[in-house]
Amino acid sequence: MKILFDIGHPAHFHLFKNTITTLEANGNIIAVLSKKKDILDNLLQNAGIKYINILPKRRTGNKFGLAIGGLKRNFKLFKFANKFHPDIMIGTSVYISHIGKMLSIPSLQVNEDDAVVVPWYSKLAYPWASVILSPISCDNDKWENKSIKHKSFHELAYLHPNQFEPNRRIAGKYVDINVPYFIIRFSKLDAHHDKGIKGIDISVAQRIIKILKPFGTVYITAERELESEFEAYRININPIDMHHVMAFAKIFIGDSQTMAAEAGVLGTPFIRFNDFVGRLGYLKELEEKYELGYGIRPNKPELLFQKVEELLQMKDLQMVFQGRRRIMLEDKIDFSKFLTWFITHYPSSFEIMKSNPDYQVNFR
Repeated sequence: MKILFDIGHPAHFHLFKNTITTLEANGNIIAVLSKKKDILDNLLQNAGIKYINILPKRRTGNKFGLAIGGLKRNFKLFKFANKFHPDIMIGTSVYISHIGKMLSIPSLQVNEDDAVVVPWYSKLAYPWASVILSPISCDNDKWENKSIKHKSFHELAYLHPNQFEPNRRIAGKYVDINVPYFIIRFSKLDAHHDKGIKGIDISVAQRIIKILKPFGTVYITAERELESEFEAYRININPIDMHHVMAFAKIFIGDSQTMAAEAGVLGTPFIRFNDFVGRLGYLKELEEKYELGYGIRPNKPELLFQKVEELLQMKDLQMVFQGRRRIMLEDKIDFSKFLTWFITHYPSSFEIMKSNPDYQVNFR
């Protein structure tokens, strides 16, 4: 079977990496396409995954730049797919829907964001996609008929216990794991769907650090430039090792969706502070059903500080959250195992899941 993965973001590298490795080990011919995006190339190289960067120059963030970049990527993907002749294309990418339709190649959109939160993506990708694969908590609006809902999270494709075991030695390369420590994450919030979204600002960060410092070591990771007063807290971690460091942290606080969810499935208490709170089904599930973290909007900073203090005072904090994690894992499947099966057996896998959604429990 010839399979094409279109990967456009570091989070999608983690999402697909184990499935790519398994599919290739099973004798399938895999092509991985990427673009210039943050640390994506480094992640692919470190994992030993062969790939082709079809958009090596970073595009500008304005609408014109995005449009030109999209046209270039569509054209290059068309040329590659027309030559490679894949049996199926997988990604979180509008382009595979377009090219798949043009070349009569099935396209599988793997997404966890509700359609209303990523309107441009959903309107450009979903009408032409063959299948939309998303968590049961995700609302795909008028495209539910072509959706397959799974009992998992994207983060469980690479952080499920079947796929990942936190390593104290690896974490110890970066932090003293014998001393309680906290991770604060500053995101860029500069994607097209991040317009108008607020997160952790300077005054909020100052107050968080002041509350945390008496209880352990504070580390900051950031996509954006840091103000000089925060540089002393910056920690540089090889992205491939980040989840080991997160797993042993006492609390994670940030304005990143993905890293909050990663902390949650690892059993590390998280506080998410941005305007997406209440709008994303999979994070609401982690926060409200499994109580693995807390979402707080930027207009309520005092609630954030109060929640930080509550967690610091919670007795047996780690034990409580690891217990909540076990409950969550009992409900969920290993998404990488499920995705591998779904791709390998498509299109019969689509029919199986439509007629018997509980078939997925075979992939715990």
